[in-house]
Amino acid sequence: MTSIRRDVLTLPVAGPGPVNPLPPLCPPGGTHRVDERDRAGLPRDMARQIAYEPLRSLLPERLRDGYGRDRTPRGVEAIVLENDRLRATVLPGFGGRLVSLLHKPSDRELLYRNPVLQPADFALNGAWFSGGVEWNIGATGHSTLACAPLHAARVTAPDGTDMLRLWEWERLRDLPFQVDLWLPEGSDFLYVGVRVRNPHERAAPLYWWSNTAVPEERRVLAPAEEAWHFGYERRLRRVPVPAYDGVDRTYPPRSTYPADYFYEVPDGQRRWIAALDGAGQGLVQTSTDLLRGRKLFVWGSGTGGRRWQQWLTEPGTGGYCEIQAGLARTQLEHVRLDAQSEVAWLEAYGPLAADAPAVHGDDWAAARAAVEDRLERALPRQEVEAAYGRWLTAADTEPGEVLATGSGWGALEVLRAGHKLPGTPFDRSTLGDAQQPWLRLLESGSFPEPRRAGPPGATLVAPHWRDMLETAPAQPLTEYHLGVAQWHAGDLAQAVRSWERGLALAPSRWPLLRCLAVADQESGHRERAADRYLEAFDDLCQERRDDGESWTAATAALGREAIGALLAARRTADARSVWERLRPATRARGRFRLIEARLLLAEGDRDAARAVFDAGFEVADLREGAEAIGELWSRITDEPLPERYDFRMRPPDAGSAG
Repeated sequence: MTSIRRDVLTLPVAGPGPVNPLPPLCPPGGTHRVDERDRAGLPRDMARQIAYEPLRSLLPERLRDGYGRDRTPRGVEAIVLENDRLRATVLPGFGGRLVSLLHKPSDRELLYRNPVLQPADFALNGAWFSGGVEWNIGATGHSTLACAPLHAARVTAPDGTDMLRLWEWERLRDLPFQVDLWLPEGSDFLYVGVRVRNPHERAAPLYWWSNTAVPEERRVLAPAEEAWHFGYERRLRRVPVPAYDGVDRTYPPRSTYPADYFYEVPDGQRRWIAALDGAGQGLVQTSTDLLRGRKLFVWGSGTGGRRWQQWLTEPGTGGYCEIQAGLARTQLEHVRLDAQSEVAWLEAYGPLAADAPAVHGDDWAAARAAVEDRLERALPRQEVEAAYGRWLTAADTEPGEVLATGSGWGALEVLRAGHKLPGTPFDRSTLGDAQQPWLRLLESGSFPEPRRAGPPGATLVAPHWRDMLETAPAQPLTEYHLGVAQWHAGDLAQAVRSWERGLALAPSRWPLLRCLAVADQESGHRERAADRYLEAFDDLCQERRDDGESWTAATAALGREAIGALLAARRTADARSVWERLRPATRARGRFRLIEARLLLAEGDRDAARAVFDAGFEVADLREGAEAIGELWSRITDEPLPERYDFRMRPPDAGSAG
């Protein structure tokens, strides 16, 4: 019989750190945007879905950029599902990540299991880590929930055994979702049922990709003869599978640069993707047909790709690639989820052993056929459909024993709108400190002013919350949150008016001044933005009460933005004054060592800027695809970029990236 138990994994961990207290007002940067030159030639449905509701803002989420690279052994709460064939290990506190899937008869780990937990800046809101299977919902990119807790509980599976349910409220699109994992008795396959619901009276954009990391010394096979290639130069083009430009790209190490290959799986074809080693053994993932997309991501053999691989784990660890499954052809698209509707599908993950000469032969059709034949014998397509039907009968089953607790945002939304969401209870008991001011607004119509000075809490920006803020008494903190919500809605002029009204009476001025500084930057008023950033930082330093986590995070975040704005306005002396008031521990962080080198160069001290590089630093929150280190190095010297700083993910002639 399947068992579910709590466990603790002891891993070297760099904690996700404090949340950045500054609301992310600027549009999200990102690498997952298509060059306009490529849109005209795309299939109509793909072009339409690429244009459908791209993410304009990370609000109401906050950035998670407070982590470092110092790892210490730490116990991480886990949940283990086990039958006589498989053992699956899930981390409910880190996005419900499936970090291990062990095939017990062969004692083979089917996934790439990262021996460390090291955040890096790959999620939409920052902190993310590599390895296992992650559940990406929200918008193009890695989920904002990658390092966040989910609700988890024991549920009865369709066959009467125990099933693990994970659920949460995804805040970028305001959609509740659930992921059910279970192991039928005697099964070599882990079943995963997924459901996303739209309880609102308006349609919503939906994004989902299940992302599986596997060792890269594999051949990746999928039922396709073509793929859409997308690299960090942001060009999308159709290429043949398995080989183009004389290289078989189904072997991940044979590519040079990191890239996505979105397979063009024909209609009616069974959906699957497999990663098999030289002996023809490895992992296969299959699903019901709704999950139509399949993708291979490779890091490539170039210096930048290898550096990222090392960055995400520890020396001596083998590399990995990713095999993925999603709702659309590519990860550049969003699909429409109609008002008051839901969407669901079933996935299955398990071992596969196929004829090695066929798998690795030159005949691509024969290689695919060998895998598909073995898959059909191990898990018939009809059985997946039947299991999906059985799971649907249990999708509304109320959870039993609670195994982990997520956020209170879902409970707040259920209280506000009275949503009926059988199977995924968002209990009032899960409301925490972050939700309390908003609960007060909901119940009394007034947003409470803080009792003591501190960085303001999270802002809710959905239309219904914005409406409540507009009718609440016009207190300074209410005006601050209202301005953020108006900014998110695209009403920039009204947002500025709200912040200016709040500023006139606010005992704490720096949060409002910072918002106005961002508005000045976005409207091209560089000098005024610099003035306001400097005034905001002065005010924060006067108001700051201690060296606690929240104040330190606020000082670092505002200081970083202020220095950037001041340098952009060529006010190096003012930028230096901000730098000198940062905490020594903040100045020692890699991100701020890079800022220091930029400041020194602006002051004309090229040798001192070079000395910062020579002394060495690590920018823990270096953004995926960012090239800031290399660009600054090239302004200091003509020498080649040292390998330790080389994170370039595209050919050198591909133009500039953020």
